[in-house]
Amino acid sequence: MSTMTPLISSTPYESYVYAYPHKTAYRALPEPAELSREWARQPKDALSLYLHIPFCEVRCGFCNLFTRIGAPEGLTTAYLDALERQAKAVRDALGDEEPVRFTAAAFGGGTPTFLTASELERLCDIAEKAAGADLRAVPLSVEASPATATADRLAVLADRGTTRLSLGVQSFVPEEARAAVRPQKRADVETALARVRDAAIPVLNIDLIYGIDGQTEASWRHSLDAALAWRPEELYLYPLYVRPLTGLGRRPGESTAAGWDEQRLRLYRAGRDHLLASGYEQVSMRMFRRAGAPGEGADQGLEPGACQTDGMIGLGCGARSYTAGLHYSFDYAVGMSEIRGIIDDYVSRPGEDFARAGHGRRIDPDEARRRHLLQSLLQARGMPVGEYRERFGSGPWEDFPAELAAFAERGWLEDDAELLRLTPEGLAHSDAAGPALFSADVRAAMAAYERK
Repeated sequence: MSTMTPLISSTPYESYVYAYPHKTAYRALPEPAELSREWARQPKDALSLYLHIPFCEVRCGFCNLFTRIGAPEGLTTAYLDALERQAKAVRDALGDEEPVRFTAAAFGGGTPTFLTASELERLCDIAEKAAGADLRAVPLSVEASPATATADRLAVLADRGTTRLSLGVQSFVPEEARAAVRPQKRADVETALARVRDAAIPVLNIDLIYGIDGQTEASWRHSLDAALAWRPEELYLYPLYVRPLTGLGRRPGESTAAGWDEQRLRLYRAGRDHLLASGYEQVSMRMFRRAGAPGEGADQGLEPGACQTDGMIGLGCGARSYTAGLHYSFDYAVGMSEIRGIIDDYVSRPGEDFARAGHGRRIDPDEARRRHLLQSLLQARGMPVGEYRERFGSGPWEDFPAELAAFAERGWLEDDAELLRLTPEGLAHSDAAGPALFSADVRAAMAAYERK
């Protein structure tokens, strides 16, 4: 399938690949796609459900998520109204000719816990009554921030079946939090973590960032140990990225000094080794799970490695949905004024508008192969070659000889004929390996995307 020379970045941090193709490769579809037609031939007995809440109390300096700061009076109510209209329209489009069943759910953003406790109750009602998911019967992951992880909100989430709560801490060192434009007090973070533990949600995940200006191995170890004191079931370690249109991206020369790549790699390895020595297992470059903690059933379900053969329903103006042949969403933006405009358009739409997709990308067989290989290979467990061959009728070395040979040449690849997986050094370079598997068409579309 592959005929191009692989483009492997000279930096280990080209791009964080959490979905393929990226939304910057999406475009307005030539004709709106009728969802009932797109889903008619799709298996619908193992769907993932994702509800997107595009609101935060603050915007961190590194954040390029689709989210706005604060919400004028009535906007969250109007947004939930639109979300309910969309959920009903999408559920109608799925039809009743064959069973529709959700096997995983997640609330993301933004910050879902920006909503009040009563609004979170309504969000759960929309997922259950309008979309048709049984939240207490499936893994449910929810993202939160320390400031919004209040006792009343957590009580609602726990009561409605949340199995995983992900808390964005980023750093326990006040100076580093300020450098990342993440305004928070250490005491408030610890209080929020105590509330999460009191709520008895089975899986606590803590997000940390390395590569922050001024961060050292000692301060990184301090944050890791502060997180480990709570014995989180999961830890995500993210390298800092400085992206266009973000707070840090608007600072000339921010985090672009010579040696930054080396600093991030050094801190990654130190963090990885410390977590492995502390009884954690590596799941991907970013994700670590405590040995003996709840396994696959408590994962987000919507991260790389999921939705390979199953579909995903995304609700909300920042969500994406997947069928085998079409990935679709609303328009994508990072700038505040553009995000506000997209949200305003979303909340004003009548229900019938949600029965069609106007923005997305068609997925041909080559892209489907790339997606499967990419999202499987970036997991520490690797990809069973037989699973790939059973799905596509060919082997990964037949389809991507140049890319895999380039990985092997760099010492990034283990291949025992039955299992294809990255070496520890390959995992460390996941953010270069992933983009190297992008197709020429997707690369061109991403390069041509006009940032807004």
